[in-house]
Amino acid sequence: MNNEEKLKIEEKIIDMLKTVYDPEIPVNVYDLGLIYKIDLQDNGELTVDMTLTAPNCPAADFIMEDVRQKIESVDGVTSAQVNLVFEPEWDKDMMTDEAKLELGFM
Repeated sequence: MNNEEKLKIEEKIIDMLKTVYDPEIPVNVYDLGLIYKIDLQDNGELTVDMTLTAPNCPAADFIMEDVRQKIESVDGVTSAQVNLVFEPEWDKDMMTDEAKLELGFM
């Protein structure tokens, strides 16, 4: 896959990530700043590093599985691995301005 194709697929991945929500927060995981890395290989293998707003999040398994299923449904992605990381520690400053506004931080 060339760079243009890769960029289009990555845009679709981001659009798909914006459909994943923490059940307790009315903002998607991408705008919350929970996605740290999106690494798409030329063969379609995708690795995503993400975190949670809190290490003991009761919905962690649900959120991670939702992320995996949705990004694997993107055309051009042959497989997806979702890694849960806690470095750097998530902070509200990682949110987009839209997310901050939605949650009343602005």
